[in-house]
Amino acid sequence: MSYGHDPEAAVASLRGQGVKAIRLLYTDLHGVARGKDIPIGHFVDLLEEGIAFCAVIMGTDLSHTPVVGGEQGYVDFAVRPDPETLRVVPWQPEVAWCLGEAWTLDGTDHWPSCPRALLARVVGRYATRGLLPIVGPELEWFLCTRDPDAPNGLGRYVDELSRVYTVGAVSDPRQINLKTLLWADDLGLKAFAGNHEFMNSQYEINLKHSSALDAADRAFMLKAAVKEVAAREGLLATFMGRPFTDQGGSGFHVHLSLSDSDGRNAFASDDAALSPLGLRFVAGVLEHAQGLQALLGPTINAYKRILPDSLAPTHANWGHDNRTAFCRVPNERGSRTRVEVRTGDGSACPHLITAALLLAGLDGIERELDPPEPVVGDAYRMDDAHAGTKLPAELGPALDALEADAWLVAELGEELVSTFVAMKRFEVERFEKAVGTFDPEVITEWEVREYAAHL
Repeated sequence: MSYGHDPEAAVASLRGQGVKAIRLLYTDLHGVARGKDIPIGHFVDLLEEGIAFCAVIMGTDLSHTPVVGGEQGYVDFAVRPDPETLRVVPWQPEVAWCLGEAWTLDGTDHWPSCPRALLARVVGRYATRGLLPIVGPELEWFLCTRDPDAPNGLGRYVDELSRVYTVGAVSDPRQINLKTLLWADDLGLKAFAGNHEFMNSQYEINLKHSSALDAADRAFMLKAAVKEVAAREGLLATFMGRPFTDQGGSGFHVHLSLSDSDGRNAFASDDAALSPLGLRFVAGVLEHAQGLQALLGPTINAYKRILPDSLAPTHANWGHDNRTAFCRVPNERGSRTRVEVRTGDGSACPHLITAALLLAGLDGIERELDPPEPVVGDAYRMDDAHAGTKLPAELGPALDALEADAWLVAELGEELVSTFVAMKRFEVERFEKAVGTFDPEVITEWEVREYAAHL
């Protein structure tokens, strides 16, 4: 239900459904859901001015250290609710969720490091060209137990091989993923399918594609819902890329296309896999792939997932229906024509990576860039001359690449990027001090402690 044009009617309707509190949620740069609970009687009063939070939260790392923001004196920003996002929580029907964006206290502008506001601005850039970005998020995660006897204190809800694409009690004995699927759909997330994924105790819920902001909102809420339902069941759901040394990782694949002013898929072509516009979009993404990688893989752990034969691409390239490629063009045509970016880590911030990928694609469109020849076959077995430029293999070099991409930094916003980079460089320093050498084949206790419960 859309409540945007009449918030007072929305509150009256929600009261009639038994809702007593609004949970105002917003995304930080990690993609973590932050917020406050508001008694429903106070919600309308907060719509215009929002509710204050200490702005340092946008510069606080996952070890609870305020890395950026103290130098300003720990000032406030205000999160304003977007009534269009109101929805009753099916597993807690006395509560409704509402998403918001961070603004300066005087209300003159969005807070510069607000990912949702960034994405809205990028969508506006496309609108000036008569284009609407369409996005389909695809997320994986692990359901875990807290087990002091397990390696790094993390066990698996189901620990059997070859449960991929299985459903029912054999792969979900407490029907937790089924409950989450049904509740996610009731929450309005357009969740249309769910299953056990390839790794032990790894699951997936598929979301329908939609306009970019709506899709990122739904991916963000799916993460929050998965983690909350798991917690209510006494489990831990984690989107950290690779929580177990003996298992592969969880990705965040992003499917992208553009709709023109007549509602037609602008990537579709009668005689080719992609239209010229679609090819330019791919070229832009590949042009900025090195810098994008810091956002797509935003943790130390993310780079332990991106390995040969992992189905996570290691080079900046593209291919037709090729899961070893950075940009995969699925073998579907017409209205279903799209580009899938496959290197995203499950821990990535939905709004931030969607905005960054769309910006990169827009650069390709505006400069009329041409992509290289598509890779054919197994890109892991090709030399660099044919596989494309190698992606950064650790977080530190990925941050270097992001800072070196002056165009991408300017378009994302210098303050947003500097805040993100400062937090992440501090994260790298802490890891190196605690662990030492980066070993892509070993998941450390430090990583599980740092990421599993938060991402």
